Amino acid sequence: TNGDGLGDLNGITAHLDYLRDLGVDAIWITPCFPSPQVDFGYDVSDYTAIAPEYGTMADFNRLMAAAKQRNIRVLLDFVVNHTSDQHPWFVESASSRANPKSNWYIWHDGKGADGRQEPNNWTSLFGGPAWEYGPRRRQFYYHFFYKQQPDLNWRNPDVSKAMYGVMCFWMDKGVNGFRLDAVETL
Repeated sequence: TNGDGLGDLNGITAHLDYLRDLGVDAIWITPCFPSPQVDFGYDVSDYTAIAPEYGTMADFNRLMAAAKQRNIRVLLDFVVNHTSDQHPWFVESASSRANPKSNWYIWHDGKGADGRQEPNNWTSLFGGPAWEYGPRRRQFYYHFFYKQQPDLNWRNPDVSKAMYGVMCFWMDKGVNGFRLDAVETL
């Protein structure tokens, strides 16, 4: 709606009557959260905000109200396997081995005398090693996808609690459900 050639939340809202007239009763919105856009928004840097290129939280709230008036359910694409390496959780986790979020991601000591060789020969889905060295921790973190998408450690109950909290945040805003991205890689 702002002429930049990129779809946005206000554009969805403007077309809800058309969608309803087609018989659409649910829409699925791909990641609309802030992201460095390494992987088309699937590298989330903030789960509880709207990326400026898609609009504002007020725009999202208007979309939800308008969709509800038309009996159109809204589903969000929820990235559960990983975050962006720019997400505050990862920044804190990568800062040291002795911080409250040190175990929120999958970290492993390296091999070799200097500890700078990957822990094993696992490869990323997108090519290359699945391990990236974190110099501050002097350990490797695991990434099934791009190196900018470190995998969350779902064995840590604090991670699952935080992610369930994110889901509750959006459900409190009226979201009807989620498409869980990369759930098979947890």
